[in-house]
Amino acid sequence: MKIDRVETFVLKVPLGAERFYSSQAEFPERNSLLVRLTTDDGVVGWGEGGQYGPAEPVQAAVDAVLGPRLLELGTTDPAVVWEQLYSSTRDFGQKGTYVEAISAIDIALWDLAGKYLGAPVSTLLGGRFRERVRAYGTGGYYRHTDLDPARDLPALQDEVSRYAESGFSMLKMKVGLLPVREDARRVAAVREALGEDFSLLADANHAYTSSTAVAMGRVLEDAGFEFFEEPVPPEDRAGYARVRAAIDVPVAGGEAEYTRYGFRDFIADGCVDIVQPDICVAGGISEVQRIATLASAYNLRTVPHVWGSGVALSAGLHVCAALPLAPYGLRAVPLQNEPVIEFDRTPNPLRDDLLVEPFTLTDGHVAVPTGPGLGIEVDMDVVERYRTA
Repeated sequence: MKIDRVETFVLKVPLGAERFYSSQAEFPERNSLLVRLTTDDGVVGWGEGGQYGPAEPVQAAVDAVLGPRLLELGTTDPAVVWEQLYSSTRDFGQKGTYVEAISAIDIALWDLAGKYLGAPVSTLLGGRFRERVRAYGTGGYYRHTDLDPARDLPALQDEVSRYAESGFSMLKMKVGLLPVREDARRVAAVREALGEDFSLLADANHAYTSSTAVAMGRVLEDAGFEFFEEPVPPEDRAGYARVRAAIDVPVAGGEAEYTRYGFRDFIADGCVDIVQPDICVAGGISEVQRIATLASAYNLRTVPHVWGSGVALSAGLHVCAALPLAPYGLRAVPLQNEPVIEFDRTPNPLRDDLLVEPFTLTDGHVAVPTGPGLGIEVDMDVVERYRTA
């Protein structure tokens, strides 16, 4: 097959009164970059990138540099294209914008390959270990930048209780914006609302020094949390290792790391128990397969980070379907040895409306698409509704 057109779409959805906060930023909108590859016989493949910060730089990398290079290549095989594009931008694009752009192109190439071969991406990756993936909801963000216990704690408990009522048995909440003692009250409120048997996870979005992260980690330890994500900045490898050595809660991270080369050092430095590459950021499906193989050699778990539209979620489901138990056991236990999928619950029409058949939660799981390629159909009316000029 031959690529005839490379198109990019920057999508933005203002959230208005539904805006929320993490430890690092306010979220007044949801945005992403979609890449559409069309072959000379009209077959279309979709990819996604540009979720971290503004999408426009990633769009420029595709439009001005990588898209023209892709059109020049004599192949559309994802692994071959990946090496060609990365090698041509290595001197100035080892992390960040260019790798995000390669990620979007790579995902779209896998979608195309599956459509041409009449098989789901997960089948092309070697086969499915599971037809559905246990999902954890991501919520419990901040609605305000201070804590008013009378205002915020009941609202937080109501929010997480709705997640449980909708079928989740696993939830990730945010920490890190407030002092540890105040976030400890939020942690206690969530545990009280959901009970001792509910699986809880925490994400600090690299808010802490290692000493403060240890203090927060002990709060999570006492509350029975099952992982602590991004406790310190991604550059602080020694801090990661110190936190991991000091607490019993498994340490997770990697959403701000790129390619097998970054994860090689991240893993070798003893930073994490759970590796979290984002498929739309770290290098696409091709590279996340390599990262997962590297993690398995260290007997670590891979749980892909997912933050984007239905395209990103589909890519995550296919990768999770193709991951073996890590380590192998007679029984699959979600998160303990079986991969789980992040199913963000913050307001996002790009996740809920973009696909003709959106993903839904059933019995705590999300089904892996069975159609060829990513197994999704993008609603172009929604693309045009949210597309920027």
